[in-house]
Amino acid sequence: MNQGAESQRSGYVALVGRPNVGKSTLMNRILGQKLSIVTAKPQTTRQRICGIKSHPGGQVVYVDTPGIHKVDKKALNRYMNRIARASFVDVDLVLFLVDAGRWSAQDSAILRSLEKLSIPVFLVVNKVDQVSKKAELLDFIKAHGQHERFEQVFLVSALKGEGIEALESAVEKTLPFSRPFFDEEQFTDRSERFLAAEFIREQLMQRLHRELPYALTVEIETFERSDKLLRIGAVIWVERDSQKKIVIGKGGQALKQAGTRARTALEEFFGEKVFLQTWVRVSRNWSNDDRLLKKLGYDELN
Repeated sequence: MNQGAESQRSGYVALVGRPNVGKSTLMNRILGQKLSIVTAKPQTTRQRICGIKSHPGGQVVYVDTPGIHKVDKKALNRYMNRIARASFVDVDLVLFLVDAGRWSAQDSAILRSLEKLSIPVFLVVNKVDQVSKKAELLDFIKAHGQHERFEQVFLVSALKGEGIEALESAVEKTLPFSRPFFDEEQFTDRSERFLAAEFIREQLMQRLHRELPYALTVEIETFERSDKLLRIGAVIWVERDSQKKIVIGKGGQALKQAGTRARTALEEFFGEKVFLQTWVRVSRNWSNDDRLLKKLGYDELN
């Protein structure tokens, strides 16, 4: 990218919305590779993560955020809401994601927050492929897409890639004239250790039922490269001894299966052989302790 700042458009774009509307899926689709973890469970994304897409005309830094939710009884929930709302600041554009055909009280609350901003906001109606009756989709757009805060409205399916090209084109045209912020080869602002922890947590969340996925987190203790092998040591923290037994499973099978899938995902992402070791430990009430949250990497400065 040798063009001058007067001909390049670069900026930060926040992806916001309530839990499980497809923010991470959308960012992964735009980047053309998996960066943010994705599960069917709400609040999978817990921290801000930037996905960087460079192109001949400039650079777009997409900021994936936790879903904004009303229930914030625990310190972890309050942390996620603060991180999500902080993403409104110092960005050039907001993409407000909602589910096609479903507008909730949470969506209305987020919109009220967006009304206070002075930057452009695009309404992105996701999962349009799941609406069988197009008349219902048109009624939904008439009811919610004509709000004066929305500069443009886009109908997309992040999962199937529908409407993504038009959305990206509009994003690039909306950003200010500026040189890129990151090197052309860089695709995220997060460390390899952070990404490794996320890929491991994803496999655990996909395999554990009920509330247990929300009571665990992953901390990387070792991350070393030697003899053409990436050695990763990860601690899975839970809040109770009973949870530890569930994560490990009978004869250690549950942990072994999750570890195998995590190792496969890590090898695919890093492009090298991975030796993964995992341990399950108990840290009582970690999700409701601000001090422990910071120790485990939930730092608002990141």
